[in-house]
Amino acid sequence: MAVLSWCRMRPKELLRLEAADRVHSAAIHLLRHAAKQDVLAGVGPARLSALSVLVFGGPMPLGKLAIAERVKAPTMSRIVAGLKRSGLVKIDSDAKDARRIRVTATSKGERLLQQARARRIGLLADTFGGLGKTQLRTLLRAAELMESAVGRTAAATK
Repeated sequence: MAVLSWCRMRPKELLRLEAADRVHSAAIHLLRHAAKQDVLAGVGPARLSALSVLVFGGPMPLGKLAIAERVKAPTMSRIVAGLKRSGLVKIDSDAKDARRIRVTATSKGERLLQQARARRIGLLADTFGGLGKTQLRTLLRAAELMESAVGRTAAATK
């Protein structure tokens, strides 16, 4: 953004921009810190991410999973094939179109993902261990505000 446009911004706009910058940076650092636990899952990050989409989003066609993960269908096919070999997903033909496949997390896949999630949450809880009750309540409120803002934005773009 050009310096001149910064000078013309109102204080609220500057504050919103600073908040967005700080949340963006903090989110990246926090997720990278938490991802250190993912090695214990024994599944690569791309497979773990795709499995997460299936566990929390439910069964879906391969193409929709590829879109959710922002990869091309051939890449997602390889990811899903690896998950299937590990027994973490099952693949069914689409009832309406035999050329399409539907991918579903298995109970083994759900357990693995929930264990990985619990490890991440545990690490983050440890990270927040030095914070007091007021600071923890502030974090909870910030999380609520971010979830609400994303929800409003998502609803407006549908």
